[in-house]
Amino acid sequence: MVTLKRPFDTAALSSSPAFGTPLHPLPPTEQPRPPPPPAFKPAIATILPILLPPPTLRPLAFRTFTKKHNLTLNSSALQTLATFIGRHCGSGWREEGTGEKVLEETAKLWKAESGDVIVEDGPRLKGILKTLEGSMSGGRIGAAKGGSKLSRENSFAFGNENTIDLSDPALSRPNLNERHSSFGLSGLQVEELDEHDEANREPRPWLKLHSAYEQQRFTYDIDKKHFIQLTNKPTLFPPPSHKTAVFRERYNIIHQRLLRNEAFQQPSLQTNANSLHRTDSTTAQQFYKITPIANLLGRGGTNHLLLGMLVIAPTGTLALTDLSGSIFVDLQHAVPLQGEDSAYFCPGMIVLIEGMYEEDWAGSGSSGLGNTGGVGGTIGGRFLGFSIGGPPVERRHISLGINLNATDIGGGFGWTDFLGLGSERAVGQRMRRLEERLVGPQSEFAGASRRRMIVMSEVTLDQPNTLSAVRNVCEQYAASEEAPMTFILMGNFTSQPAMAGAGTGSIEYKEVFNELAAVLADFPKLLQTSTWVFVPGDNDPWVSAFSAGASSTIPRDSVPEAFTNRIKRAFAQAKSETGIVKKEDMDGEATWTSNPARLSLFGPAHEVMIFRDDISGRFRRNAVRVGQATRQCNGENAVGGAEDVEMSGALPTTEDGSEDNTQVSDTSRSRPANSAADDYPTTQAKKLILSLLPQSTLSPFLLATRPVHWDYAGSLSLYPLPHTLILADTESAPFAMTFEGCHVINPGRLVSGGGRRKKVQWCEYDVWSKRGIIMESSVG
Repeated sequence: MVTLKRPFDTAALSSSPAFGTPLHPLPPTEQPRPPPPPAFKPAIATILPILLPPPTLRPLAFRTFTKKHNLTLNSSALQTLATFIGRHCGSGWREEGTGEKVLEETAKLWKAESGDVIVEDGPRLKGILKTLEGSMSGGRIGAAKGGSKLSRENSFAFGNENTIDLSDPALSRPNLNERHSSFGLSGLQVEELDEHDEANREPRPWLKLHSAYEQQRFTYDIDKKHFIQLTNKPTLFPPPSHKTAVFRERYNIIHQRLLRNEAFQQPSLQTNANSLHRTDSTTAQQFYKITPIANLLGRGGTNHLLLGMLVIAPTGTLALTDLSGSIFVDLQHAVPLQGEDSAYFCPGMIVLIEGMYEEDWAGSGSSGLGNTGGVGGTIGGRFLGFSIGGPPVERRHISLGINLNATDIGGGFGWTDFLGLGSERAVGQRMRRLEERLVGPQSEFAGASRRRMIVMSEVTLDQPNTLSAVRNVCEQYAASEEAPMTFILMGNFTSQPAMAGAGTGSIEYKEVFNELAAVLADFPKLLQTSTWVFVPGDNDPWVSAFSAGASSTIPRDSVPEAFTNRIKRAFAQAKSETGIVKKEDMDGEATWTSNPARLSLFGPAHEVMIFRDDISGRFRRNAVRVGQATRQCNGENAVGGAEDVEMSGALPTTEDGSEDNTQVSDTSRSRPANSAADDYPTTQAKKLILSLLPQSTLSPFLLATRPVHWDYAGSLSLYPLPHTLILADTESAPFAMTFEGCHVINPGRLVSGGGRRKKVQWCEYDVWSKRGIIMESSVG
């Protein structure tokens, strides 16, 4: 018998000598080095596009969209998905599972953007596919190693460094909180941005101006409790149903905001014991509850809290209406919630009225106007109001649902992109870091002078003193080392309506801008490095041609280009006269926008609303009398004509205005005003703010009082509250105040006062602190 024996040096020792079981050899301590990768191996696998028929993809799409995500895919969207998968996944879309992955991510992103149940081909689907296209490599969805993050694994990847690692769950879908597109993120071009790039040292490229006719349109869905973007094209001649939608949209927004208020939250635990005892009618109510007007039927003699819009009934009396019906209101005993003479209450405003319902058994048909009773009509009786006030204001961070306290209930609208530049949750934190780096106190790129905005209102160029005032303001800022970021000039640009037969024709109107161009040409530094924004007024064309300076329909378009050619030529000439400077310092421009308009800086991190309107005078003309004012009008507490009447609040007093947030500059070119003289203007400014901001719109009036384009009413919305509201009102004194986190600025008239020496007033706004200062000078 022949036995095979191994050599002695390689024989393995037995682990069990009795049975002769060999011991497996130990692996060598040194492993051979892997062969180097081919020199010309492609970094990313090449995908050969194919023509994928939609019927072939339909079973997989049905299983992914309908069975898994409860979505319905129409034929046009299926065609778009088939074209995308065939182009980017190639022939391996079925075997490698890449096609199913694309469908899965598309369905998730569609639901994340609050899309409809029916997936249709449109801008939203194309935006989602564009987002996926940016994160695909080699037919797979993910991020390239070594491109975006450094880890221990890819540090030793000597071969193909751009292969896709799908084991990482963070790479299974685009991360919306980082660098991928979401809700208009691509509009800011954040994906290509490097925070330490040498070319990104100027804050002005992040300044975006949004015309009222270009803003995205949203509607609030009461079922989904979320904003849905409107895709239909707006028009100036919409159907009549859009008129009622304007009121319904305002009511729904205020109603959902009101229900989140702490005062309207029903406590989960009842503090009162369930025992038989006499209850006191004066016991403090723990929470408030809104009663629909239609629910008042059959409940006469009971107290209720109503939310509705003040209107003028066909009989000429004051009424309150909501989505369920209308009722006549009596406010002669009502007391304003914020205090006497604290706010205006005009028809068209949505208010809270607490009082008692008095039922009329004769019915509303007894008025002779026909049968208007029932749900949706005017119910019988009247509502005696004991207190009246505007709905409480909701801060911006509560509406967006960010940085909430333990007791706050946020609106959860942080993922809604209201301006088309990215939502707050998608890019807000990143934009705030960028804002701090470029315009913060420790910024190396923009000093205190650079981060200012100069706001001037009522720049009537046909007055010689106005051109001198503009030159005076420009001289002060041209002498500084850095020019301000933005100059905002607001109309009216003529003292008389243009082309309305008042002496200012088209030729005269163009000449006033030619004179302004001659003044600006003397300050090439300001034209080279600043953005100049021009906002029209009621006296500017083309609206003034038929309104003759009266209140026109808002929003209104910008001044036509036919009158602004000389201004643009002055900017072009200023750029050509400069020497060798950096390109980012050469992008000064003149922008003509609508009224109103929105200005954003660093996306959702800073939003400014700009509006030119004499709204305080309209409030005074249309306000209804409540409480004591009604009784005085009817003859109570009347005095003789020869006696002097002391008008409370009309004369200056020595009361401390500690609540006033108005800031007056203490520099040499501004003169602080007397605190006693500011008492009455400050009171009127607070009254204006308390009347406007709770309404969540810039035009809280009836459409007969202030016409509004129905399809563009969303551009007037103040929800969520902007960081700053520039309200140019020439019938009110200049002020700068903050209310519930919203800084309201009124620059007033640029030139005011009588005599030879005129007073010049404007506002200097700091974009970092988001606060304005009223500046004063003199000319003449």
